[in-house]
Amino acid sequence: MRKLDLAAIARMLEGLEETIIYKLIDRAQFRHNPRIYQPGKSGFAGAKKQSLFEIRLRYQERMDAEFGRFSVPEERPFNRHLPRPRRAAALPPTGLFIADYDIVNLTTQITACYLQLIPRICRKGADGHFGSSTEHDVYAIQAIARRIHYGAFYVAESKYRGAPKTYQRLIDHGDERGLLDVLTRLEVEDRIIARVRAKVAAAQARVDAKLRNVVDPRLVIALYRDHIIPLTKEGEIRYLLNRKNPQ
Repeated sequence: MRKLDLAAIARMLEGLEETIIYKLIDRAQFRHNPRIYQPGKSGFAGAKKQSLFEIRLRYQERMDAEFGRFSVPEERPFNRHLPRPRRAAALPPTGLFIADYDIVNLTTQITACYLQLIPRICRKGADGHFGSSTEHDVYAIQAIARRIHYGAFYVAESKYRGAPKTYQRLIDHGDERGLLDVLTRLEVEDRIIARVRAKVAAAQARVDAKLRNVVDPRLVIALYRDHIIPLTKEGEIRYLLNRKNPQ
């Protein structure tokens, strides 16, 4: 069984904070450009039901799928019916015990919270940079998804191994409330929020607001507090309730 170190997992999650912060800052340099999220206005002939954002994300994930991105648990796709990997790669053991990684796929919720965030961090209106905006959308939303799913899988498994009797009893009873209670560590969440606040401020400390759009740290904090942290815990619960004990 692969050893899982909760401290190492926490460091990985902390590192992903910078990725998310910088991706959001990059996206915020373009205006909201609401047209790119509207179905039928992508500029693609025949695409009456899809937005430019949806099309750009699907094209990205088609390529990612062929390269094997979704072979690892933390990379959960936003789209279905993607091509199989064409690149042969030997993947190390994950240390996880679940039959299907997509049981813990939270991309629908991630999309909803991301689309709520964009008009808040971006200036209103349109600037015509629709392609660049959607490109940065894809990078940002994939970074958020990676962080949530990584935490959901590996934090849950590590915590289970730290107290298997406690967790197995709750799992056997399907006690989601009880699992949420034992998973929640408010002091850790407070540290995450404080760290994110400091990182957003530091990333923009020398920015000239006349040249660059400055993202309010409170908006990134709200993303973590109201979405990233709760969705990670929702994913942890899904994982635990579907965890298969090794034979």
